[in-house]
Amino acid sequence: QVQLVESGGGLVQAGGSLRLSCVASGSIFTFSLKPMGWYRQAPGKQRELVATIIGGTTNFADSVKGRFTISRDNAKNTVYLQMDSLKPEDTAVYYCRIVVRGFEYWGQGTQVTVSS
Repeated sequence: QVQLVESGGGLVQAGGSLRLSCVASGSIFTFSLKPMGWYRQAPGKQRELVATIIGGTTNFADSVKGRFTISRDNAKNTVYLQMDSLKPEDTAVYYCRIVVRGFEYWGQGTQVTVSS
């Protein structure tokens, strides 16, 4: 079994920054090799991809390119999402996801609210 716990969400003004963390635990084995991603879901909308990291390769949604950074600390089984220049449209619940042996696992989500 694999568990993911996100933290770091909150209320911030437009233009501000937040850093989200996601700690993975359980039967992960080689964390550094596992694809991980951040997704978000705004009220009334479908969950969408924000950023992924596979090994050292990162990928971002067009809407966040140049503003968000994804990174990982393999020693801590943790993936981060640094969010800068936040906009009201970034408001959503943010989830992290890991794929282990073909199965995907999700965290419980952390709320990010950006006020204008």
